[in-house]
Amino acid sequence: MTSVIPREQHEGEPALAPELLVRIHEVMVRSRCLEERMIRMNKQGDGYFWIGGPGEEALNAPLGMLVHKGQGPQFDYLHLHYRSSATLLAMGADPVDALRQMKSTARDPYSGGRNFCNHYSVRKWNVVPVSSPIEVQFSMAPGTAIANKRAGGKGITIVQGGDAGTAEGDFATCLVWSSRPANELPVLMIVTNNQWGISTPAGEQHGEKHVADRGKAFGIKTAVIDGNDPETCYREIKKAMDYVRAERKPFLMEAMVSRLYGHSSASGANFVSEEADCLPAFEKKLEERKILTRAAMDELRARTTQELLEASKRVREEPQPRGEDIWKNVFAERDLVHEGAGSRGNGAS
Repeated sequence: MTSVIPREQHEGEPALAPELLVRIHEVMVRSRCLEERMIRMNKQGDGYFWIGGPGEEALNAPLGMLVHKGQGPQFDYLHLHYRSSATLLAMGADPVDALRQMKSTARDPYSGGRNFCNHYSVRKWNVVPVSSPIEVQFSMAPGTAIANKRAGGKGITIVQGGDAGTAEGDFATCLVWSSRPANELPVLMIVTNNQWGISTPAGEQHGEKHVADRGKAFGIKTAVIDGNDPETCYREIKKAMDYVRAERKPFLMEAMVSRLYGHSSASGANFVSEEADCLPAFEKKLEERKILTRAAMDELRARTTQELLEASKRVREEPQPRGEDIWKNVFAERDLVHEGAGSRGNGAS
């Protein structure tokens, strides 16, 4: 059964620790400033294309903080999409590396300057390469979830995409493969619903009331949450993760979020004032509870904005990828899989 978690539903639960709320706020601010800097870079000619996640920080910051981070099937695998910058920052990514990818410099650690911004790939943290074709990550997620299940431990697979992409067959593939009787997989599926598919309203495309309702036919436990409330997001993501880790079964979460700068630079990347903004709403709460002062929050934003401005100037001078490096990290001359199998057959460890 799908449960809808309203904004102020947790009155009977203990409040999140002030230190945790301050950390969530810091990640949200850093992510927002990073996205705004990349938008400016694009408009100034220091990047070919921008697409990102302003408006989804309240969901993605807690998600990154709750990930069981590491490499291999004992840890969480992440199949993210191009609106997940706050998740990577919460996990410890350097925002300057995102600027490098925006500028397409050779020092971009995610793609060597060969991909769009916010297309992350971090092997040491099990962050599977983000792909531009939407929702392909949902058909890949069962593979890593099978690895999680065989390895044992508490590692799970987390896959995230937008509401429009759920029209793709990859989403249905994930529902089917993660819910087979006696073969359920430890997958946390997160659909960020900003109610738009580029320029098409969700109300003209979706017959179901909530995307999460689709999980019911597969016996998958689901929830719909307020993705603009970081406290709700932290609690509900943790509950969902705990369930998937303990039961080794799938969970489908739909988070209602905002799209503050349109779809991408293709639609102008201008601020949409009609959308709810999670950041000032959260800051109002922090100020009312006397956790942070207005002056302290303003200072953090101003300092972060300036730091990223200075970083973008340095990145502007970094070298572009060389033509002769075009095939690096694309094709392996050696068959490492079969070589490894042969070594194991010969008794090598």
